[in-house]
Amino acid sequence: MGQQEKVSTSLAGAVSEGISASLAAVDAELDRRYPGDPGTRQPVHTVYVPGNVFDAGTIRSWGDQALAALDEHAPDAASFAAVLGLSDDLAEDVYGRVRAKLEREPIEDLRVDFEDGYAGQDEDQDAARAARLISEAYAKGTAAPYMGIRMKCMEAAVRDRGIRTTDVFLTGLLENGGLPDGLVLTLPKVTYPEQVSAFVRLLESFEKAHGLDAGRLGFEIQIETSQSILASDGTAAVARMIGAAEGRATGLHYGTFDYSACLGVSAAYQASDHPAADHAKAIMQVAAAGTGVRVSDGSTNVLPVGSTEHVHEAWRLHYGLTRRALARAYYQGWDMHPGHIPTRYAAVFAFYREGFETAAKRLSAYANHAGGDVMDEPATAKALSSYLLRGLQCGALDTAEVDALTGMTRAALERFAAPRRGDLTATAQ
Repeated sequence: MGQQEKVSTSLAGAVSEGISASLAAVDAELDRRYPGDPGTRQPVHTVYVPGNVFDAGTIRSWGDQALAALDEHAPDAASFAAVLGLSDDLAEDVYGRVRAKLEREPIEDLRVDFEDGYAGQDEDQDAARAARLISEAYAKGTAAPYMGIRMKCMEAAVRDRGIRTTDVFLTGLLENGGLPDGLVLTLPKVTYPEQVSAFVRLLESFEKAHGLDAGRLGFEIQIETSQSILASDGTAAVARMIGAAEGRATGLHYGTFDYSACLGVSAAYQASDHPAADHAKAIMQVAAAGTGVRVSDGSTNVLPVGSTEHVHEAWRLHYGLTRRALARAYYQGWDMHPGHIPTRYAAVFAFYREGFETAAKRLSAYANHAGGDVMDEPATAKALSSYLLRGLQCGALDTAEVDALTGMTRAALERFAAPRRGDLTATAQ
């Protein structure tokens, strides 16, 4: 070892202690508001099924309809790849994984809809039936990883109905075995943070009535109005909504068509790639960053039905919009029809398989302090590991191949993906 340099300081330790004391409140606020990603699985999509239509066979029916669409309009890997522009080296793998996914887990997240899509005559009965069927699905192992309801919003005209449906549904779950781990609630058409606060009070009251742990019930906030992005005072209302949720918010979901219509976008141009949509989602993304709240893109209303020519056109559109969203870090979206899910999974699988080898090697080089042609930082290592974990969770990647290229266990990937506050800074020093 060479000669060690003399190290001198000029400030007393009390200076550092004083600075730390002055920032104690800020430190606590950072920990409270920005805990980081929860590290749980994020579904790649959400499927909405009207409460009067949902039944015990819905999930399997969607998978079967999607497989039938492939059989009719793209019966092999080559034809599917030709429609979507998949490269030759991905075609067989992606097509095989899509079919396997549709057999094994056709829907990752299902919301029984009691809002815009609902056309039933007895909402109490439909909500109670949804609770029973969802409980039975979890008990039998046939449920989607995530399931729940979208109730009516907190606006005056439908508020009482939304509160009652939420109560009927949650009470029904408790009566049929308890609240499942994959339970998700979606609060639509939120305009003011006070509406979020009101929903929090509703959930608090339910928890107290049944002796549940405080905070057991979380929910997604659906962003469908211009006021939810920019409040009348010029502030970003969506950021205030996350705070108003008091730690219960799990997601921000963009509502393509309600939001577009709110801004006066004509029907022909209402789409998730419209500049107005990009602006809204960018605000949502920045507001949610670091909070543990995930952002979901919206949907397309162009359905892949009818002639093969039209189905192929709709598939190309959906595939392109999904790939566009993934590149912009919107890892979840809505699917409105069984015909959408083949291209949802094709886009997701291609996204992760195309970048898998490069991401795995970069993460391995970073973890082993090896050189390479890219100089990565701790935050990038977090992004690389998160990318690999998402690929594993949805079925785009296999554990063995990730282990082989990274030399890391699943637990090690999870540590890189969700470090504690301060770990990234400490690692960088």
